[in-house]
Amino acid sequence: MPAAETPQPQPVVIVVTELEPELVQGEVTDPQPLVTEPVQNGHNEPEPTQAKKHVKVTEVKEEEPGTSKVPAPSVKKSADTKATPIKDKDDDVTASTPSPPPPAEDGNTPKKLSIDLPNDSDPESTRGRKDSVWSLGDGQPPEEIDKQIDTPPLSILLIEKPQSGSINVGGDITFTAKVEAKDLLRKPTIKWFKGKWMDLASKTGKHLQLKESFDRFTKIHTFEMHIIKAKENYAGNYRCEVTYKDKFDSCSFDLEVKGLFSDSTRQTHNQKHQYYRSKQSQDDAGELDFSGLLKHREHKQEEVPEVDVWEILKNARPDEYEKIAFMYGITDLRGLLRRLKKTKKEEKKSEAFAKRLEPAYQVDKGGKIRLVVDLADPTVELKWYKNGQEIRPTPKYIFEHKGTQRIMVINNCQINDDAAYSVSAGEEKCTTELFVKELPVNIVKHLEPVKTTVNERIELECEVSEEGAKVKWYVMKNGVEVPTGVRSRYRVKSEGTKHWLIIDDATKDDTGTYSLMATGGTTEAKVQVERTIILLFENTITFFVCLFVCFFILWWKWASIYFFFICAFFSTFRNHSLDIESSTIHDAGDYTFVPEGYTQTLSAKVHIIDPPRVHLEALNVQDNTVVIVAGNKLRLEIPISGEPAPRVVKKYIYKTPALNWAHGLFQVILDSGNRVRAETFADHTCLTIDIAEREDTGNYKIVLQNEAGEDTASVKIKVVDIPDAPEAPLVTDVGGDWCTMTWEPPRYDGGSPILGYFIERKKKQSSRWMRLNFDLCKETTFEPKKMIEGVPYEVRIFAVNAIGVSKPSEPSKPFLPLGDEPTMLVVDDVTDTTVTMKWRPPDTIGAAGLDGYQVEYCIEGTDEWILANKELIEKTRYTITGLPVEAKLLVRVKAINAAGASPPRTTQHSILVKEIRIPRHLKQTFIRKVGEVVNLVVPFVGKPRPKVNWLKEGQPIDQTINIRNSDCDSIMFIRKAERKHSGKYELSVQVENHIDTATLDIQIVDLPGPPQAVKIEEVWGNNVALDWNPPKDNGNAPIIGYTIQKADKKTMEWYTCIEHYHRTCITISDLVVGNEYFFRIYSENMVGLSESATATKDSALIVKEGKYNDRDFTEPPIFTQPLINTFAVAGYNATLNCSVRANPRPKVIWMKNKITIIDDPRYRMFSNQGVCTLEIRKPCPFDGGVYTCKAVNDLGEAQVDCKLEVKG
Repeated sequence: MPAAETPQPQPVVIVVTELEPELVQGEVTDPQPLVTEPVQNGHNEPEPTQAKKHVKVTEVKEEEPGTSKVPAPSVKKSADTKATPIKDKDDDVTASTPSPPPPAEDGNTPKKLSIDLPNDSDPESTRGRKDSVWSLGDGQPPEEIDKQIDTPPLSILLIEKPQSGSINVGGDITFTAKVEAKDLLRKPTIKWFKGKWMDLASKTGKHLQLKESFDRFTKIHTFEMHIIKAKENYAGNYRCEVTYKDKFDSCSFDLEVKGLFSDSTRQTHNQKHQYYRSKQSQDDAGELDFSGLLKHREHKQEEVPEVDVWEILKNARPDEYEKIAFMYGITDLRGLLRRLKKTKKEEKKSEAFAKRLEPAYQVDKGGKIRLVVDLADPTVELKWYKNGQEIRPTPKYIFEHKGTQRIMVINNCQINDDAAYSVSAGEEKCTTELFVKELPVNIVKHLEPVKTTVNERIELECEVSEEGAKVKWYVMKNGVEVPTGVRSRYRVKSEGTKHWLIIDDATKDDTGTYSLMATGGTTEAKVQVERTIILLFENTITFFVCLFVCFFILWWKWASIYFFFICAFFSTFRNHSLDIESSTIHDAGDYTFVPEGYTQTLSAKVHIIDPPRVHLEALNVQDNTVVIVAGNKLRLEIPISGEPAPRVVKKYIYKTPALNWAHGLFQVILDSGNRVRAETFADHTCLTIDIAEREDTGNYKIVLQNEAGEDTASVKIKVVDIPDAPEAPLVTDVGGDWCTMTWEPPRYDGGSPILGYFIERKKKQSSRWMRLNFDLCKETTFEPKKMIEGVPYEVRIFAVNAIGVSKPSEPSKPFLPLGDEPTMLVVDDVTDTTVTMKWRPPDTIGAAGLDGYQVEYCIEGTDEWILANKELIEKTRYTITGLPVEAKLLVRVKAINAAGASPPRTTQHSILVKEIRIPRHLKQTFIRKVGEVVNLVVPFVGKPRPKVNWLKEGQPIDQTINIRNSDCDSIMFIRKAERKHSGKYELSVQVENHIDTATLDIQIVDLPGPPQAVKIEEVWGNNVALDWNPPKDNGNAPIIGYTIQKADKKTMEWYTCIEHYHRTCITISDLVVGNEYFFRIYSENMVGLSESATATKDSALIVKEGKYNDRDFTEPPIFTQPLINTFAVAGYNATLNCSVRANPRPKVIWMKNKITIIDDPRYRMFSNQGVCTLEIRKPCPFDGGVYTCKAVNDLGEAQVDCKLEVKG
């Protein structure tokens, strides 16, 4: 297709992999084409010997009417090769079916997919199955197509591979694979697959059988797959995989079932199903019916309407992408998502914002930025947020209104302003990101080279473009950063934009290149330090002649001899040094070098400097925290030291208030003139607070500097005060002469824990408060008592800490004490027109006494309470008359006295006016286990004696159920419950023409059956994926979980992995590499675990990844814990214990007096995890003697002895 005539198509890539030729017993087989298909979770089945070939699939759009049509691209193949249709991974159509060229397209059809395949001369037998992986991305670059992929050599295991075959429908066929076992220590693992992933081990039955055998003479494993009475849908590609430890081999073969389709029908079927799945497929179509697409249908020429999948995907939700892709046959979900990401979606028009924030903004550090939004509704409330926290107007954040525009200005942007900002207008919100760009720090004045001598002072000076910028000094001779610690010879100094590196008393080792690095550049300078040469001109000849002649050298300090020693003169020039260890301030002074006999002297002045120190230990406070009571004066003196005298850098003296700590705001403390001030003297610095306030609480920092360095210290000042007043208390419950009140602690406790509370009470019309507690109340609840009924009261709270008592809280809302409500209101009797209620008097009766009770009732469904007794009653029993039959009503009772009516006591459930009453526990489902006794008593009321009849779901009850009726109840009795007794039972009571019924639901539950179809889905790494189906019999109760157990194939001892697991699939992790596991699963309901478990037929081998040397764990028996001499009491069981370690598992033999114990009922022998136990049942004195435990395996044997003495 010429590029000038058609637009560039969107590429779609099909990746087809081809297997390299293998050498099997000297024969060269044709390469087998294999297809790489996507797998869930992104894992592909290992195919280490595949080389990739690329097929390009392009989308071709129709030309406009009137233009020449582009011919449909044909499949490029050699003349003797048939075109193979591209299948979906679920379509198992016979691979050898030819595919006709696509029909011509008219101008009205939407775009379709066309396929260009590269020329391939492979014979048809090598293309038994060609699946495809659709990739909707950009495809693979052409330069990567010709790259050769290095594949590791394939381990050869199969000596005879299954061959492709052809049978008629209903015929039988057998595929055989053979593996030579001469070099194998155990049986290899074989798996049979249909298609790409379908494991046939779970599909065995009457149509499929898997068999295996082993010939001991030829050492050959034979594996067979028998297909019996083949059906049409059995046709397709099959695969056999053999694994043994780190070796792997596989073989693909085809099965053709004749009579599947005719040639014309097959061509139509393949064309229609290249990109669409059959809508008539079903979930389960037989034991080997792996895809409903392979079912034999009536071959009708139905036209499948072409649809634009991308338009559907654009308008769909993201959670529907996978469903749509499966519906239309798109298997490369990743490519689909990449293409959708490139497609721009139409943004939904906002109802609140006419113009939203930009996605991102950038501003230079220290600059100003304006965030502008345009509102569609200017009246809507607008809020700005930074990282989810609402922004309040401050000098840094300024809000402006300009018409419908809302502007937020951020001044002096810093690094902490780099965050996510959002603005909400009503329920809508738009967000943006602000990036603060830090300007580079440039070098303004570069370093200059320095040349000096030993013991001189070196200063390297540099100037940068920004004040307070962070720079780093480096020594280039070793490429490390200059150390600037307290004990370092290097000192770094900065002031404004200038930076210095100072080296006192330079030495020869300081020679090198020094550099300063800033974010905007680097500058460097060379420093050369030379030795100071002393020349003595007198008696020069004598120096050279008088070798090994000793002479005196004196060191002088301030005209006094400081040090004296004798030096041997070995050469013309000598270096003489005076070393002072652990120098102090007193070592400062003038030093002179005097060689005796010579007039030349050398002098030097030594100046000792001491780094500054802040001596906080002089405060003698815990954690450097000073506590002061609010209103008092604080004078805090902190000793300091240093030589020369340090100075306090005022701009580094900060006080960090607690309220501003979160925002990083600092307050400079001035020297004088304020309530909080700082003063500095020669040996100490002083912080003074005249009248301490709560706001003075915080961390105070002091910074000292001198030529030797810098020291920093922090002191925390805690100002304690009385707590704030609590909020108004809440009265939650009111009684006859008491109430219950609660409150919240004060928001600020004054810096000291709350010790308790005082409570006061007063009458509403009075102004005199009365304290209710003289001991502090530790809780936040209190119950005032001895109040008068009918009088309104108010209460308030005081909070107390170690400093004092807070101000009182606001009074509570007025409340009125009333009498307690009656108690124990129950139904005494029910007839067809009356209800009799009874109750008990209130728990407490106040000073006003009790005048009587008032009974009211309300018909269910209405809000009207009807007074039942017009006059007060003193008795605690009352009958409500004149009620309608089958009515449901609620009843309440109030206690009445001079203060008024108490709160009502109401029945919890509605009362049904009828002749029969069922106990509450029988109104729910009555559940019993199989084998338990069922005894139900149903009381009823009726005159004359009612006629009682029982039915189960409309039928007479079983003869195994006993019924006994009396004048007032009916009893159902089942001696041993069975599952058949479950159901709904109906009890009918008839008095003359009036019939009343009641329904009871009885459920008899039993243990569930085991799960079904437990199989191993996948094994990767040290993980195994299991899948199963729920049990057929759930025991007449819901399945509440499963218990999964595992067992190593070597020991077959079962261990529980997880219990009460609710799903029917699980991944077992952390399995031991190299082990082979079986799994079994129990089902569980409310009764318990199933009696048996379903185990996996196959085992899961955790294969080692990479090359590892197998460690030899075999060892002869070794007793890690010997037998111990034991005393036993006659008539009481005795046990002997020891532990042994061996591999393989040893045989344990017990002996008494060197005679083997065999089948003696007096002895019981146990061996578990290497622990061997011998139990002697009720020994007698004759059982005493020497007992021996002997362990034997193929590598050796070991034994231990002990002496048993039985005392009678």
